[in-house]
Amino acid sequence: MNRTTCVTRPWQVLLIGGASGAGKTSVSYRLAHHFNVGITEVDDFQVILERMTTPEQQPELHWRPTHPEANRLLADEIAEHLIDVCSVMAPALEAVIKNHLESKAPVILEGDFILPALAAQTSFCGYPGDGQVRAIIIHEDAEAQLLRNFEERESTSQPLRARVSWLHGRWLKQQAEASGAAVIASRGRRFSTGSCTPLLRNSGDQQAPT
Repeated sequence: MNRTTCVTRPWQVLLIGGASGAGKTSVSYRLAHHFNVGITEVDDFQVILERMTTPEQQPELHWRPTHPEANRLLADEIAEHLIDVCSVMAPALEAVIKNHLESKAPVILEGDFILPALAAQTSFCGYPGDGQVRAIIIHEDAEAQLLRNFEERESTSQPLRARVSWLHGRWLKQQAEASGAAVIASRGRRFSTGSCTPLLRNSGDQQAPT
């Protein structure tokens, strides 16, 4: 018997958010394999929406291309922009969630621009959630670790990006705690799938491998 057929899944949509560099993509793909479900990166939706709109229609999505001074801004100013993009993306993600609930097609949505409060909604575009939407925020509390993560991934030192990511991650963690979403410590991206699955399984389910 395939390992994944033994795993029960008390959700239809799992949102995995967190700041850039925290390690959410790695754990998202492992969870998708464990639960035998599809995965979609929210960055793809952001690219589509940017392509399909104008700066006048969605200024936040077009902010960087239309602001050549963006790289000279302070870290907290850039982080505020990322938070604004989260808010802009929320209605689009709500529609995607509704589609998967209605079609009963399980999916993991992963990305930087996921508002933790989405999972706390009782309905999505008028369709009842019935507790079938869960959220996990992957959080890296150490700015120095984020800097190391970016250096390891892209072979270049990016202190400003690490600072922005740390600020964005701190805000996402606060929002998750306020809305009741689960927060998982990244610990330098050394966590295992098993640290997440107890939050997503019914009692008696099979434990995920580490």
